[in-house]
Amino acid sequence: MNTNKILKMVLAGVAAASLCACSSAGTADAGSGSAAKEETLSGQLSAAGSTALQPLAEKASDQFGEANPDLDININGGGSGEGLKQVSAGSVDIGMSDVFAEEKLDADKAKELTDNKVCVITMAAVVNKSLGVTELTLDQLTDIYTGKITNWKEVNGPDKKITVFNRKEGSGTRALFEKYAFGGQGANNDFVQKDSSGDLVKAVEQDDSAIGYVAISYLNNNDKIVGLKLDGAAPTLDATYDGSYPVWGYEHVYTKGEGSEAAQAFIKYMMGDEFGKHLEENGYGVTSKLSDKAVKSHE
Repeated sequence: MNTNKILKMVLAGVAAASLCACSSAGTADAGSGSAAKEETLSGQLSAAGSTALQPLAEKASDQFGEANPDLDININGGGSGEGLKQVSAGSVDIGMSDVFAEEKLDADKAKELTDNKVCVITMAAVVNKSLGVTELTLDQLTDIYTGKITNWKEVNGPDKKITVFNRKEGSGTRALFEKYAFGGQGANNDFVQKDSSGDLVKAVEQDDSAIGYVAISYLNNNDKIVGLKLDGAAPTLDATYDGSYPVWGYEHVYTKGEGSEAAQAFIKYMMGDEFGKHLEENGYGVTSKLSDKAVKSHE
């Protein structure tokens, strides 16, 4: 065998060995990539609190749960105050709130929590659609909830006694309404108080002389109640963003300290671009769209 043939055989062997090595490495990389994609969370994840944020959290949990089938996720209401108490006590992983923790907890307890502002929530005064009333001034709304106005005819409505539905103390929705719609005045506690936003919506649907207040997410696909204009501004996301509609707040999800691995992953998902696409279609606002005017009004 001549030298050229020997050299060709050696080179061919080296090339084949290199090809096998590359092929093996590629297979290993693909395998590790596949394993990474299949890695999911397991165990339990619990959240409680704001019934205004609850529908969005439930939607997020459905989608997050599909990617993590071994993770048992429980989303409950109870009101912002209750959610903050439970996450502070370690009873749940996440506390959902319409207000800052400092407004509901002692300062020392609030400092132990980590705040994540997941979105903007707009609140609306709502009435039964058949009533025919479509707007009020903020002063008129305040007078209704403090008991000074008791008949719809006093605000250009029909001659009907006003049925006022309120939320219980501890509700973040109530706290936001009292702060930004009633000018800090407390609502009259003699009115019927509802445990959740869902219960309040049902009550207004069933009473054609009723008034209540809920997040505008509850107006989606509901043809029985309407959100009232306040001082001429409609309860919409656009009016919230430009600062013309005043009754809104940040939706918070709190963990104790950094929170569990599952809680951190779930919050990251809720605040990520993929789920963020669904915020507005579900009636929740994107924080980055708030104008300077809107932000300054809530500082």
